[in-house]
Amino acid sequence: MDKFQADDIRRWQELVAAASRVALVSHTHPDGDALGCSTALAVWLQETAGKEVACLLPDTPSETLRFMLEPAVRYLCHDTDPQAAEDWIRGADLIVLQDCNAFSRTEGLASPLEASSAPKVLIDHHLNPDRASFRLVFSTPEISSASELLYWLLVRVSGSAQNLPGACAKALLTGMTTDTNNFANSVFPSTFQMASELVAAGVDRDAVVQQIFNNYRENRVRAMGYMQSENLRLLPGGGACMVLTKEIQERFGIREGETEGLVNVPLTIGQVRLSILLKEEDGLFRVSIRSKRGTSAQELARSFFHGGGHENAAGGKVLIGPDIPSPEAAPAYVESILKDYLQ
Repeated sequence: MDKFQADDIRRWQELVAAASRVALVSHTHPDGDALGCSTALAVWLQETAGKEVACLLPDTPSETLRFMLEPAVRYLCHDTDPQAAEDWIRGADLIVLQDCNAFSRTEGLASPLEASSAPKVLIDHHLNPDRASFRLVFSTPEISSASELLYWLLVRVSGSAQNLPGACAKALLTGMTTDTNNFANSVFPSTFQMASELVAAGVDRDAVVQQIFNNYRENRVRAMGYMQSENLRLLPGGGACMVLTKEIQERFGIREGETEGLVNVPLTIGQVRLSILLKEEDGLFRVSIRSKRGTSAQELARSFFHGGGHENAAGGKVLIGPDIPSPEAAPAYVESILKDYLQ
């Protein structure tokens, strides 16, 4: 893949060359793609360009993804040390936002980021990027992940996957693998090419898959089984819905990140074309939506759940109070929406 303009590559190289202290930022509740591209770019900037770098995360990563954190990389989490994260932004002379389309998705970091006078770069694969806030934008939704987009940018600058630092290459493959659910969705020819080149460069894909998918606690397996056997609702028109209440989370001792992948399971049923998982938090339900080709998860999220995303993988929220009177009303609320949407 080579969708980069020569002028943009030149501007990227000039911005990197002029910077000494770089802030790498991603979205709230960082997922594997956010951590993958952040870690990869941090390693690359440190090892190949000699820059002082910090990855600024709005929230502490879930325990299931902390294996992605590189010991040589500085991570500053705004939820645990807001002063350190905001001080880094104030001292940065280059800011790079990855895996989200606007500073608003960084929550507590948004104000200091917007106030900074440092040059700002966006590297993202979501729709509707806030181009006006950035000096340079690398953005295309026709790609698997932010990690893949960053891979092609770094290969364009470095020459080949063989020239990437080992920890950078591993983080890129890990980030892409999480966002595609191990090549199950949002996969393009360039995605397979990226994986092939990184494996040829020495990344141990078997070890990556083992860490992502085969390293959960027993609690998670039992909770997944319960949700599928006792909680799954199949709805007319090809819809499926599961509601992970606080009570269920407490019963099984579920930790942040341990329900990753659950929303995809109902799509293995032939007649299901759209699956929704609601996860209860304080004052709201987080909504994950996955769909088969021909049914838009993105449109559903945007129209009914204060969210957005990709055509077949999107998310949003249901607000307790504005949207529903109580947590108990969530299943009926979703069912009423899907009844019309899936007609």
